[in-house]
Amino acid sequence: MKLAHPLSPELRVITPRDLAWLTASLLIVTAPHALRAPWWLTVLTLCLYGWRFYCTLNRAPLPARWLVLAVALAGMLGVWLEYRTLFGRQAGVMLLLLFSGLKLLESRTHRDAAVAAFLGYFLIVTNFLYSQSIPTAGAMAAGLFAITATLVGFSAPQRPASANLRTAGLLLGHAVPAAVALFLFFPRVDGPLWGLPRDAYSGVTGLSDTMAPGNLSELAQSDAIAFRAAFQGEPPPPAARYWRGPVLWDFDGRTWSGAQGGFTRFTAPQGEGTYRYTVVLEPHNRLWLFALESAASVPERARMTFDGEIYANSPVRSRMLYPMVSVARPAARPDEERRWLDRALRLPPGFNPRSRALAQQWRSDASSDADVLARALAFLQQGRYVYTLDPPLLGTNSVDDFLFDTREGFCEHFSSAFTFLMRAAGIPARVVTGYQGGELNGVDRILTVRQSDAHAWSEVFLRGRGWVRIDPTAAAMPLRVQSGLARALPQNAQLPLMMRPDMEWLRHLRSQWEALAYRWNVWVLAYNPQRQRELMLLLGMRDADWRGMTATLFTVLGVLTLALLAWSLRRRARPDPVQKAWQSFCRKLAARGVERDRHEGPRDYSARAARALPGSRRAILRIASLYISLRYGARASRAGVERLKRLVRQLELA
Repeated sequence: MKLAHPLSPELRVITPRDLAWLTASLLIVTAPHALRAPWWLTVLTLCLYGWRFYCTLNRAPLPARWLVLAVALAGMLGVWLEYRTLFGRQAGVMLLLLFSGLKLLESRTHRDAAVAAFLGYFLIVTNFLYSQSIPTAGAMAAGLFAITATLVGFSAPQRPASANLRTAGLLLGHAVPAAVALFLFFPRVDGPLWGLPRDAYSGVTGLSDTMAPGNLSELAQSDAIAFRAAFQGEPPPPAARYWRGPVLWDFDGRTWSGAQGGFTRFTAPQGEGTYRYTVVLEPHNRLWLFALESAASVPERARMTFDGEIYANSPVRSRMLYPMVSVARPAARPDEERRWLDRALRLPPGFNPRSRALAQQWRSDASSDADVLARALAFLQQGRYVYTLDPPLLGTNSVDDFLFDTREGFCEHFSSAFTFLMRAAGIPARVVTGYQGGELNGVDRILTVRQSDAHAWSEVFLRGRGWVRIDPTAAAMPLRVQSGLARALPQNAQLPLMMRPDMEWLRHLRSQWEALAYRWNVWVLAYNPQRQRELMLLLGMRDADWRGMTATLFTVLGVLTLALLAWSLRRRARPDPVQKAWQSFCRKLAARGVERDRHEGPRDYSARAARALPGSRRAILRIASLYISLRYGARASRAGVERLKRLVRQLELA
């Protein structure tokens, strides 16, 4: 068996400087994971890092293998108790976090440290399973740079850190063109190249396919972005910004749920007021897409249900960009199947007797459905209801409790009660959930819709008109639709931070940041097969399939490789001015019979030449001394190089 030389680089012992660089690099890439990890795992990993530093600074022996193995088993047991599995995104990444500390703890040589550094590279990738934002990309770029500089330092332990950083920057700079080519020309597919574990989307928030009292009021306190919309021209006024989502038909006395109906052949509605816009939808792990009412187009790889919902073909698990067209005032569609009208009248027996009695009284006193509708809206307008993010708990008869007792609620309370009243009065009605409003960014004119804009309204079926949108919240609290959530809440209500009136400067900073984030989302994260086809069309490839894309990719990579090779050879062929002057000096001496031996250094050679040519002794020794200082000193100055060249040029051997 061939044994490595004792001075082999991979067997060098880790120095304190090497350990400091490696630990700092790992801390950069593990910090985001540490914020997501259970507190005990973060503390344990930091203790492992600190333990390794203690052993180095105090020259203490590293722990025995059995002790490291015991810590690993204890950590794995803790992860299993925390997540009830050792697989999946969350549990798997937490194990990698633990292993980074364990590998650092047992690292003795540069070979061990290199394995820990490669584990850091892998941890960089896992961060993007949680976030692909600009801060994450920037932090991981810093981590990539630090780990690369650390590996460079392992190969040159005595080299200055600044030189290692320059080399790492040069290596990564060489890789940037190839990375850009891979990003642009690698054949894109619809969806990820591989499946993610079931828990990969457990942290996403958004609307649900059910609605119960308190659901939307909890969601409305989230400042997270639901989607953004870029309009061609002016966007609709705030009161017309109804973004349609799940439609709920069935009521069990407390919770509304969807109908699970079938899809229909889409026919664009006719009407007035057309809006064209592009939606950038954040992942929510559901099928539905959002569009401004009423949708006059359906995106690719999506379908529309009979009740106007737009469904993607697969759950939205990554940021999605799709164009839309909507009609502000669609023409009436008075037809509807009898079975759906019957379903829109169903009510569970035995619930909310006071509301039933009120609705039946309206029906007996009214002359038409429109009259019943007017009485219901007047009842809400005159009821002195309070719009609140913290509604009181409701009992079994939730509609009765809200309408007649508490009189405090959020949009789900108003829409649920109004829809119940309509059904009790014999008018088909359903609940529609989605978002209402949106904040227009003054920087880039992009409309941002947040989870705090979550809303619910009602639709009633009127003869001759079809389904008509009625927003009972707007009837009771007009400021909610006209001016937004913050203006509709009571003055003493506890508002989320970004809704407070005194935070205008912070909202302006957020607008600046979100304008930048939107460009990042559109041009980087939303670079999908369609946008790739558009790029190839600009390059003259009309029907670019995966074969054409692969050929283009390898052609570009080949050209980049040849260009980089030519640049490297040119730099290699370009002589060092100091060395070039020395070689000219040696040729002059050789012409006088003093030829330098291959093993001879500059000091010995110059001394021998001075003895052989005593008439030029001072000039020879001056040139040799200057060459040694420039060649082997800390840094060669431009003035020194020019002086050396001048002395060699002026040398006249006696």
